[in-house]
Amino acid sequence: MNGLRMEWGPGARFLMVLAAAVVVVAGLRAAAPILLPFFFALFLAILSLPIMIALQRVKVPTPIAILASVLVNVAIVGVVVLLASQSVAEFQARLPAYGQRLQNLFNFWIEGLQERGVPAGEYFSVELISPSAIADFVGGALTRAAAFLSTAFLVLLILVFILAEASIFPDKFRAVLGKQDGDLGRFAKIGGEVLEYLAIKTLVSLATGLSIGLFAWFMGLDFPILLGLIGFVLNYVPTIGSILAAIPALLLAVLQFGGVGPLVAVALGYLTINIIFGNLIEPHLLGRRLGLSTLVVILSLIFWAWVWGPVGALLAVPLTMVVKIMLENTEDLRWVAILLDKEPPAPAAVAGPASVDTDDGV
Repeated sequence: MNGLRMEWGPGARFLMVLAAAVVVVAGLRAAAPILLPFFFALFLAILSLPIMIALQRVKVPTPIAILASVLVNVAIVGVVVLLASQSVAEFQARLPAYGQRLQNLFNFWIEGLQERGVPAGEYFSVELISPSAIADFVGGALTRAAAFLSTAFLVLLILVFILAEASIFPDKFRAVLGKQDGDLGRFAKIGGEVLEYLAIKTLVSLATGLSIGLFAWFMGLDFPILLGLIGFVLNYVPTIGSILAAIPALLLAVLQFGGVGPLVAVALGYLTINIIFGNLIEPHLLGRRLGLSTLVVILSLIFWAWVWGPVGALLAVPLTMVVKIMLENTEDLRWVAILLDKEPPAPAAVAGPASVDTDDGV
């Protein structure tokens, strides 16, 4: 028995990896109340690091620099919450009237189809869009949003400790890696690329939200601020985020103005904004290297929405992008990053990074 040794074949190793993946995913779902605030705090910390570092360079004490960085986040989130709460309160006040108009339009369309011989009334019930059903749906969405905002204190607390630890992380990594591998070039590169992606994505999302808000105001749509905030948030969800952001504006165009003309105008406005920012400006700023395959985007949305719900869908692409950047900077796993990329790299680009890493010792 002592000389007997079990050897794992490829099939057994694959099953072990698959079993480990199942355990990890189950852990992610079970730990969602802890991991979601942590990842939000981590993303805020990455975006806040330039502010803290800039203050430290002008000899501002570290505690004051951390406090200032946190207060900037609090001010931004506070302004967003204030604007959103005012718009939501006004929307709730008008919701019964909107529900009644939508119900009247629905009845008009059903009667028109039935007059043309289409038995639409047998398949679509007016109860689907009754004012009470709409109010219940909106109330449930607001309840979920309020429940997540209740973790804001936890997010800020984690943010403070992450920023406090950021200044001593390099020394810790040097102690772990040893003197011969202590330049931390790879970690600095990963952190820089993650910061670059999140900063560009946030700025493009902000510009998209402002453009949508101004367009909605120009068109005379109700709640332009709320529509702009929806566009800002959903711009983090590529491909389907722009579609979801346009749905409330299209419904408002139908309810406010009626007719096909305003509906087409609003649709064309949203399409133009998303083409300019999503298809021209953002790819130009991010470059091909920071792109993701469309299939990977869709699969990541489905996976993270299943694991962490709607909030997971918002975090899906940033999380996948962070994983891809880490894989790109890991020589033996770079092939996985290539599979996640939007386009195959040039032959020179495939061989280039490996030789550079070897020369630098990273």
